[in-house]
Amino acid sequence: MNSTAGASESGGEPASRLERRATLAACCAVHGVQDGLTSTVYVLLPILAQHFGLSYASIGVIRAAHTTAMSLLEFPSTLLSERFGERRLLVFGLICSGMGYISLAFSGGYPSVLGALFLTGVGTAFQHSLSSSLVSGAFEFDDRRVALGTYNSSGDVGKLAATGLMSLLLGMGAGWQAVSGGYGAVALLGAAVLALLFRRLAAGSRAPATPRRSSSEDGSGNGIRDRDGFLALSAIVFLDTAVQDGFMVFVAFLMIEKQVPLGLAAFAVVLTLLGGVFGKFACGVVAARLGVVRSLVLVECLTALGIAVVYFSPSLLAFCLLPLVGTVLQGSSSINYGTVGELVDRRRSSRGFGIIYTTTSAAGILAPVLYGFLADRVGIGSAMMAMAITVLLPLPLCLVLHPALRRVQA
Repeated sequence: MNSTAGASESGGEPASRLERRATLAACCAVHGVQDGLTSTVYVLLPILAQHFGLSYASIGVIRAAHTTAMSLLEFPSTLLSERFGERRLLVFGLICSGMGYISLAFSGGYPSVLGALFLTGVGTAFQHSLSSSLVSGAFEFDDRRVALGTYNSSGDVGKLAATGLMSLLLGMGAGWQAVSGGYGAVALLGAAVLALLFRRLAAGSRAPATPRRSSSEDGSGNGIRDRDGFLALSAIVFLDTAVQDGFMVFVAFLMIEKQVPLGLAAFAVVLTLLGGVFGKFACGVVAARLGVVRSLVLVECLTALGIAVVYFSPSLLAFCLLPLVGTVLQGSSSINYGTVGELVDRRRSSRGFGIIYTTTSAAGILAPVLYGFLADRVGIGSAMMAMAITVLLPLPLCLVLHPALRRVQA
């Protein structure tokens, strides 16, 4: 695959069919491994809470340690990609994540757990924006939205595989330190394999640095084509991510409140992710057929309803509903991220995605801590109902997003 480093990896002329498929496959592989690693934190949280005697707020801080690193480095990673190329940084990020999980295996206390997960967050920062930029640059129009839906689904496949295996191993009596160390080792091996794969595809890591473009070629600033629309989309992404992260962090604790045993309660994460595997692909397709705004309104309303029903249902019914909730809870990501390519100039797509993913990281820092603080004060059920209300807040913002999309498509 002929490409140059940096911006040319995601910009320039449309890629051939073979190049598009190769780019999508490679990005899906990276996404699956990275998201599989980071999602296992959700399974570990109840065990860490019991092991270290943590409050809900402290549990939220554990998740925030990971997303803080992502928030700090998400946008800078896109600037670095313009110099070094997206593909090199994808491999670098996977190495950092692997080292973070190996460090987690040797953690002897709460501060060291926070440090290890901060390192994994550093690795994750060199992933989403860069992969999304590569995929967005390789596809056009409705194909882009479906491709991004496929890319998002690959992350959930990785999440499902990693969390399912971890739940099984922990249920069989394996120590959480040993399992974490094993996952870290697998990540390092995966980084080596992916580096060879990118080289075989003649990836940008071997290409010369991208020549400096003139201002007329680059566009201006961050390449945002409609400021009002992009701000509305950013706010929608923030609120949507806040609910996704909050629900994933505390769903196992909700099951514990329903008198579900600890080992089985952690499996609630796996069931929710199972729905996400289908939802992120399906919602990308639905958005391509129904349009962004209609799809978003439908998905957010169903998410609010689903969270409320899970809270009020007995444990067995709640477990059965979790895949359906996961479908809409996480499926909205494909709608939101697929819209970035319409509001940002193609040559600056990595920066646009960097801003959006920085927004998601900020939500990931604040939401678990705030919902955890609320759960400590008024109970886990009240925190869940607060999530159901929050997920409806993006609906008025659709009134700003809809005309913006019409303007950029005109």
